[in-house]
Amino acid sequence: MAALRRKFGEDYQVVNTNQATTFSAPVKKKRQRFVDKNGRCNVQHGNLGGETSRYLSDLFTTLVDLKWRWNLLIFILTYTIAWLVMASMWWIIAYIRGDLNHGHDSSYTPCVANVYNFPSAFLFFIETEATIGYGHRYITEKCPEGIILFLFQSLLGSIVDAFLIGCMFIKMSQPKKRAETLMFSQDAVISQRDGKLCLMFRVGNLRNSHMVSAQIRCKLIKSRQTPEGEFLPLDQCELDVGFGTGADQLFLVSPLTICHEINHKSPFFDLSQRSLMNEQFEIVVILEGIVETTGMTCQARTSYTEDEVLWGHRFLPVMSLEEGFFRVDYSQFHSTFEVPTPPYSVKEQEEKNSLPSPLSTPTSALTESHGARRDRVFSVDCINTSEERGRHGGAGGRLPSKLQRMSSSGKEDLQRKVLLLSSQHTEKACSTGDLPMKLQRLSSSPSPGAQNRLQLKSLKVGFEPMTQSTGDLYQRSLTTTLSPTPGPMHSPLLSAGGRLEDNLPAKLRKMNADR
Repeated sequence: MAALRRKFGEDYQVVNTNQATTFSAPVKKKRQRFVDKNGRCNVQHGNLGGETSRYLSDLFTTLVDLKWRWNLLIFILTYTIAWLVMASMWWIIAYIRGDLNHGHDSSYTPCVANVYNFPSAFLFFIETEATIGYGHRYITEKCPEGIILFLFQSLLGSIVDAFLIGCMFIKMSQPKKRAETLMFSQDAVISQRDGKLCLMFRVGNLRNSHMVSAQIRCKLIKSRQTPEGEFLPLDQCELDVGFGTGADQLFLVSPLTICHEINHKSPFFDLSQRSLMNEQFEIVVILEGIVETTGMTCQARTSYTEDEVLWGHRFLPVMSLEEGFFRVDYSQFHSTFEVPTPPYSVKEQEEKNSLPSPLSTPTSALTESHGARRDRVFSVDCINTSEERGRHGGAGGRLPSKLQRMSSSGKEDLQRKVLLLSSQHTEKACSTGDLPMKLQRLSSSPSPGAQNRLQLKSLKVGFEPMTQSTGDLYQRSLTTTLSPTPGPMHSPLLSAGGRLEDNLPAKLRKMNADR
């Protein structure tokens, strides 16, 4: 059996039966908690060395932190020793003065009347310290050393009373017992609330007296290793339970469910139902508040390990409406029930939602680009339609020979160039004033043939730079007018015999005159 334990570990137990020898399933050891369910911290300080003297420098706090049995022992021993010491001092004064030998002599005046031995001296001290004053034993005026000892006894007794009685009062009034009436649920649950995955637990107050300014905090205790290789045992991480929204400030008159939203800022961002079985962590819950009756600050603590976190559960409601009041059923305080909850972590769900769908619609940018291209292709169709109309428009609508050759032989080439121009991302908005003067004359002609020539000519010029000033237009118009043409141009402007500037808009004529 020892060999089997060395081979398989201490978690395996050998069970001998009549039929065969079998091995039981490995039993998971109960992990050591950092904070118990009752709030006690499992931390012990050792190897202090010379630092123990610091406890004596704060003696009052040291006595308050001691257990009750040690406090009672120190209380009894302190008073007993003080009484014996002071009684011995009164007996020594009587012995030195010789009062013990003249105890029954009525003509002799002792330091303390009716003190004959140590028991009588002890009774005198008790009567003086407790201010009982039976009147049988008293100090006479012929004993100055007794008067001085009496003053010292009064001062020392007041100091001892204040120290020990104050220590006992503080220890009795500690609000630790008030924390016994603050309840926490046995388990924590993980489920969805308002469409978000949340870690939840429940707190309650058994007393009718309220906790003033109650505030709750959560700490995640988990060992981790930094990217630099440093190992941090029991590293503490804050869990947000509504610090930014004020949800951590509790009005604890009825049981409340505390919620921690699991998001990208949460340490449980990549926690799933499967990974929860392999995790090792501890959630420490700290509830603080002021006791309404005493005004002292109270703190209640508990913790939840990974085994006490239930995935896909929710707490049962405990509030019910009675006639004239609300009733809290604490028998269902720790009860939970299962609810449908995705077994995936929040990180996995976000990654799944971020993946593009194959049936998704194209983006707005692609839609706009396709729409622009459709518009430009439609302009080519308009060119074809206008060209056909020009062919059926009679002799007045015939195109020049050069444009006819370009339109007949290079129609496909023209459409390809127009499509190439539409693929560019730059927009060129041109008006009649931006075109050369020759096209302006063509645009002024009312005949359909002139309109067709204008459309085709504008497409040819579209490959040239379109940013020109008014002066450039004027110079180009003069050049076009003076240059010889291969054939006669049937233009209403030339046939009328007017100037070119007369057909320009008023604004352009003014700009040409100024130039």
